[in-house]
Amino acid sequence: QVQLAESGGGLVQAGSSLRLSCTASGRTISAAVMAWFRQAPGKGREFVAAISTSGAVRNHADSVRGRFTISRDNARNVVYLQMNDLKLEDTAVYFCAGGSRYGSTSAVYDYWGQGTQVTVSS
Repeated sequence: QVQLAESGGGLVQAGSSLRLSCTASGRTISAAVMAWFRQAPGKGREFVAAISTSGAVRNHADSVRGRFTISRDNARNVVYLQMNDLKLEDTAVYFCAGGSRYGSTSAVYDYWGQGTQVTVSS
């Protein structure tokens, strides 16, 4: 059983940067596809980015492309989300997810973290 724990969220001003971390425990995630989703108040869970097992394939949602970058360190069992030029609309709870299939829908992923809050102020 894999447990995921997100960290690195916080309150920042628009235009700032944050790096989220997703640390896995229980077993290695080197063979897992990993992804980040987010959920803003009153909205559904939204795909942010996904990364293949080796890191060679990455996809980012149109809303974050060019500003956010997903990466992974399999030796450390960690997945990152570098977020630059944050905007008010990036305010949400950010979730890390993992599974055996690659995709942009939440149903594809088998295990999830508890989330970390990111709040962007003007």
